[in-house]
Amino acid sequence: MSARTKARKRALDILFEADQRGANVSQVLEERVTLSGRETALPEYAAQIVAGVVAHWTEIQEILQEASTEWTIDRMPAVDRALLRIATWEILFNNEVTVAVAIDEAVGLARDLSTDDSPRFINGVLGTVARDAPALPSDTAAGADTGTTPTDGQPPEGT
Repeated sequence: MSARTKARKRALDILFEADQRGANVSQVLEERVTLSGRETALPEYAAQIVAGVVAHWTEIQEILQEASTEWTIDRMPAVDRALLRIATWEILFNNEVTVAVAIDEAVGLARDLSTDDSPRFINGVLGTVARDAPALPSDTAAGADTGTTPTDGQPPEGT
């Protein structure tokens, strides 16, 4: 398993934990950075992923809801939600990762960690995200920092 794959898995763990606990994602990230315990230190790329997802939370949620016509985000398995958020951030806001790699990594993690139907579902949603990304308004595609720190699964306060 590559270093970036391990970092994605750790980012997934943080997003999943926040979702299950109903906790603030940024606070869970901070806990994992400062209180790693017996685990190895949180990889820098994992923290970058989580911070990126938080910074673009509203845009990512809107994009995923548009791309997933059959399922609302709340109806998706929690692992799938987290994987979709990670891969959407990588596709749209991280120029260091190719679209193909972001999708392949998300599908691979879904195959290992989620339902039997998840890999195909995630591949389809992310394919739509990647295909429709050029049609996004320039302010969303540019990804202005919203300054929000959401509780996973819930919109940021004030929206």
